[in-house]
Amino acid sequence: MPQALGVTTSGSDVEALQFSALDRADVRLRIEEIGVLPSLRQGSAEAAIFVAESLAGAGVPIIEITMTTPGAADVVSALVRRAPGVIIGAGHVNNRVVARQCLDAGVKFLATDALIPEVVELAVREGVAIISGAFTPTEIVAARNAGSDFVRVFPCDAAGGARYIRSVRAALPDVPLMAAGGVTQQTAFDIVAAGATALCVGRDLIPQEAIRLRQSRRIQELARRFLSCVDNGRIEAAGSNGSLAELK
Repeated sequence: MPQALGVTTSGSDVEALQFSALDRADVRLRIEEIGVLPSLRQGSAEAAIFVAESLAGAGVPIIEITMTTPGAADVVSALVRRAPGVIIGAGHVNNRVVARQCLDAGVKFLATDALIPEVVELAVREGVAIISGAFTPTEIVAARNAGSDFVRVFPCDAAGGARYIRSVRAALPDVPLMAAGGVTQQTAFDIVAAGATALCVGRDLIPQEAIRLRQSRRIQELARRFLSCVDNGRIEAAGSNGSLAELK
């Protein structure tokens, strides 16, 4: 990467610059590649930075901060400033005002739990990745047509988990689905094998006890397990698709 004249750039600085320059397409690609989107409810900036750095060390340099938690706006701002090697996003963004606040803080993506047109419209106009929540097939199609990069099926477990993802995927094969709600180590493989592009995971990836005790290795081990579920699930999905193609 070209360096500014008179500026010495270390390896970590280069990585930070690369992340700061990520555009909507880059973020969408990274989410697809990683396949795991950690969601954190945390009002402490120090705790959030600890979690973000732990996840990045395990190959998951991305995190979503839940905006319904008190102090979340300050956490997002601190993460953007102090964790430049991590893609920072905001989740549970329920209105345009909160979305604007998050964008001004420098987040790289917005996520909602339901289809909220004003948030999707703002993200699209600002060129920021948007993950829109939806539940029914009608909502999923509407979210995709509105411009969502991914459609978050929430709550996935209430709809039937992997079985629901498989059914939706069969009917809407071009919609990138992200499962949220009920995603655990026990369900992750099946959900990805059923056709989910990515998983949104909260406490099963980031236990509160691990945060409180600053157990970085525990968080990293959980991250690696979920990454393994994604990798193996994708292999299974590819094999299933190949078998279907042969039958046709």
